Amino acid sequence: MVAQLVASFIASSAFTILFNAPKRSLLQCGLAGMLSWVIYLMLQPRFGPVLASLSASAIVGMISLFFARFYKMPVIIFSVAGIIPLVPGGLAYDSMRKFVENEYNTAVQLAAEAFLISGAIAMGLILSEVLNQVLRRGK
Repeated sequence: MVAQLVASFIASSAFTILFNAPKRSLLQCGLAGMLSWVIYLMLQPRFGPVLASLSASAIVGMISLFFARFYKMPVIIFSVAGIIPLVPGGLAYDSMRKFVENEYNTAVQLAAEAFLISGAIAMGLILSEVLNQVLRRGK
């Protein structure tokens, strides 16, 4: 578990560098990615990968909004780095590999799951922004 947390922190931080984000956001972006992976790991056995990704990305979206206000930076810096561990790249790769190997049934199942997880990540980020808008109008 600790190795996965360290790996998710490093991956998120590395993508922060790759996307040319400010150097002072490196730690916060790594923490956002690590937090998303912790939430995913905790929820995935019970709720499955789609709902776990939805929940993790919604919480990352809220954390990103907090970091953006606190550090006076754009939200996108933290949210993109925070969802990096959740992106189903391995699943998409396996799907394409199955297509090439002419195992179409398995390929379609894997592609559908990758598509659902990707949609859940997007919906989680949208949900956090909607909640932010609702809370800001209430004040």
